[in-house]
Amino acid sequence: MPFSNSNWSLLESINSPTDVRKLNTLQLKELSRQLRAFLLDSVSSTGGHLSAGLGTVELTVALHYVFNTPYDKLVWDVGHQTYPHKILTGRREKMAGLRQKGGIAGFPKREESEYDTFGTGHSSTSISAALGMSIAAKQNNENRHCVAIIGDGAMTAGMAFEAMNHAGDCDANLLVILNDNDMSISPNVGALSNHLTRLLSGDLFSTLREGGKKVLENIPPALELARRTEEHVKGMVAPGTLFEELGFNYYGPVDGHDLDTLIPVLKNINQQTGPRILHVRTQKGKGYFPAEDAPGKYHGVSAFNLSTGAANPGTTNSGSAKKVPSYTEIFGQWLCDMAEQDERLVGITPAMGEGSGLVEFSKRFPKRYFDVAIAEQHAVTLAAGMACDGLKPVVAIYSTFLQRAYDQLIHDVAIQNLSVVFAIDRAGIVGADGPTHTGAYDISFLRCIPNMVIMTPANEADCRGLLTTAFLHDGPSAVRYPRGSAISNVGDKGSNDELRALPFAQAEQTRKGYKVALLVFGPLLNTAMEVAEELDASVYNMRFVKPLDTDTIKSAFEQHDLLVTLEDNAIAGGAGSAVAEYLNANHHTSRLPNLLQIGFPDELINHGDPAELLADWKLDKKGILETIQSRINSDISPQN
Repeated sequence: MPFSNSNWSLLESINSPTDVRKLNTLQLKELSRQLRAFLLDSVSSTGGHLSAGLGTVELTVALHYVFNTPYDKLVWDVGHQTYPHKILTGRREKMAGLRQKGGIAGFPKREESEYDTFGTGHSSTSISAALGMSIAAKQNNENRHCVAIIGDGAMTAGMAFEAMNHAGDCDANLLVILNDNDMSISPNVGALSNHLTRLLSGDLFSTLREGGKKVLENIPPALELARRTEEHVKGMVAPGTLFEELGFNYYGPVDGHDLDTLIPVLKNINQQTGPRILHVRTQKGKGYFPAEDAPGKYHGVSAFNLSTGAANPGTTNSGSAKKVPSYTEIFGQWLCDMAEQDERLVGITPAMGEGSGLVEFSKRFPKRYFDVAIAEQHAVTLAAGMACDGLKPVVAIYSTFLQRAYDQLIHDVAIQNLSVVFAIDRAGIVGADGPTHTGAYDISFLRCIPNMVIMTPANEADCRGLLTTAFLHDGPSAVRYPRGSAISNVGDKGSNDELRALPFAQAEQTRKGYKVALLVFGPLLNTAMEVAEELDASVYNMRFVKPLDTDTIKSAFEQHDLLVTLEDNAIAGGAGSAVAEYLNANHHTSRLPNLLQIGFPDELINHGDPAELLADWKLDKKGILETIQSRINSDISPQN
C-alpha cells in the first residue's frame, strides 16, 4: 500500500462494487470507517478535495451496495465528492498519484473507469446527464437505474431546475439524490423524519397513492383535493412541495451517515419508477474535526499533517522572508482600495467569493457585495442591469466558469456596450484540476466580441494598473490573470499601492535587442526576459490584446527579422492570431511578416503540476528557446 496505515484489511478486499454488495450491514459500517480513514491518509499525502468526500462516504457505500453499478448509472455532480467512489471502484492503489501528471484525475473521467459514467468538473450537470441516460435506456429497452447525485449548492443553478422540469414532463425513470451538506434546506433530520421517509418510500404508501389516483381520476375536483392534501401532510415533515410541483416524488430528508436508514430507503426507492428525489443530509468533513469545524478551509488542500492539520513544509511560501502575493490577493486588495474611492463599485461573484479574493471586500462593504450562488448567467446579466442604472459592477469569475455565461456576455453586456469589468481569475494553466478548469480559451472567445477590451497583466503593478484602467473605461472590459503568485514587477515605475491607470492600448518595451522581438501577453514576461538574454532579443510587455498596440507591432516588425508572440492561451484565435491578422492586413513593406506564435496547441491540457505542464507544452524557458531557435535556423532570411 502506498500509505502508512495498515488497518484497512476490509477495504483492501474491495476491488469493485461487486465486493461491496457481498457485505452485511455491520461490515458495511466497518468499510465506511476504513474508507474514511484511508481517504484522510491519502489526501493528506497528495492534496486534493477533502471535505466533500469525507461527507459522502456512507452515501457512496450505500449507492454501490443497493445499485448494480456500473450497469446502473451513477452520475456525480461537480465531482469533488467522488474520491470514495474512486477508491471503491478499483482505483484505491492509484490514489497515490491523484491529480498528478500521469495519475488519476480529481474528477470523474469516462476514459478512466467504466464506473465514471459522465465526466464532470463544473456544477449542476448531473440531472441533465442522468436524464439523458434514462431516456437512452428506455429507447434501448434497458431496465437500468439512472441516479444523479447533486449537492445543495449545485442545485441553486438554473440548469438543475431546467433538467428537473423536463424530467417531470417526460416521466423519466430517474432518481435524484440531493446531498444537502451546507445550505440546511431543512432541519427535520432525526428518528421521526427517518421513519416517515422509510414509510413514504415503501410499497404500501406508493400503492395507496397510485390506487387513490385511479379511483379519483374520474372526479377531477376530488383528485386535486387529494393531491393538495398529500402535499400539505408531507410538507409538515419534509420540504418537498417544490419538487413535487416539478413532477418528482419527494422522500426525505434522511441522515446520510446512517446506513441503517439510508440502505432501506434506497432499496424502497429502487422499486419505484418515474422521477424521484431523495433528500439526504450529510456533514462536510465528517470524521475529521478540523474539516468539520472549517469545511471551506479543507475543501481543497495541499498535502498536510494529519495530526495537526497544518500544511506540510514546502507546500506554501509562508516561511519566505517576504510573501509574494497571488494575483487573486492583488485583485482583492485592489477591489477594496477602489471601492474606498468610488462608491458606485459593486462586487459580484457566482459562489466563488473566497476563491476569487472577495472575502475582505464582503466584510468591509457587505451592502455592495453580491454572491449570487452557482449562477454565472445570472451574475453577468445582474451586472448588466446594475450598469444600466449607474453602478460600476466588477464580476469576479474564473476563466472556465465565464464560459457558462457567454450568451449573456455578448447579448446583455457587449451589445449594449455596458461598463462591466470582468476580473478573470485562473486564466491559463490551473494544474491539478485538469481540463475542465483550464483557462485556455478566454482570449479566443472574448476577442471576437465587439466593444470588448481585453488586458493581460504581466506582474503585480500591471494587475493593479490594468484593473484600474478597466474600471475607468466606458464599456465592457476584461482583465485576465493566472492562479498563483505574481511575478516581479518588470518595468514598473510606480508604487503598487497607487490606483493609477496605465496608458490605454499601449505596450511597454522591457528589453532592447535585435533580430528577434518577443511580444508577451501576460505572465510569461519573466520567462521571456530570460529567453531574451540568451538570444539578445527585444521584449515587449503588450498588456492589451484588444485593442492591440499596432504602432508598437509595426515598429517591432520593421526593426526585427522575427516576431514571436507568447501567451498562456490557445494559439487558435488567441493574442498571436490578433497580431497575425494585423500584420497580414497592414504590413507596409515588400517583406512578408515572419511571425511565430507560441501558446497552447489544439489539445486538451491534462492535470499535473503547472511547471511540468508548461514544460510539456514548451512554454518554459528551455522549450521557448528551442522553438525560437528552430525557426531561426530554418526560416529567417537576412534583411536586404
